[in-house]
Amino acid sequence: MSTLVTDLAELGDLDLHNLREKWQRHYGTEPPPSISWELLQRAVGYKMQEEMFGGLSRRTLLQLSTLKSASGTRSLSEVKGAAPVPKSGTKLIREWQGKVHEVLALEDGQFAYGGKTYRSLTTVARQITGTHQSGPRFFGIQLARSGADG
Repeated sequence: MSTLVTDLAELGDLDLHNLREKWQRHYGTEPPPSISWELLQRAVGYKMQEEMFGGLSRRTLLQLSTLKSASGTRSLSEVKGAAPVPKSGTKLIREWQGKVHEVLALEDGQFAYGGKTYRSLTTVARQITGTHQSGPRFFGIQLARSGADG
């Protein structure tokens, strides 16, 4: 049985046809028709590592999702203004209607509040206020605006 290191090294010896077959085996789809040999090699190598060690963390996936949804038709400067996901261990404190609420950012982008774990700050804000509103905005998480007004 070969090791991952050996398998990754062997990717460099494959021709385009064989790399396309490996793509199909690992991804379950045909590779894009115009993908270069180098990108195909890197993508297959990444997928092999992902299968062995696991994919991106939930936290990273949340950050990518935020950037993706923020990018739509907006400019790059607006995408940079998307609210960041707090680092694990960050304590968020907010006073609401005379009561202090503490939320702890956990690993993989989750949040602890009131003895429970929540997937988003927006869910926590809804739990606290009883209404739907932006969790990052409710807890004051913002990036400085770029441009003339920043």
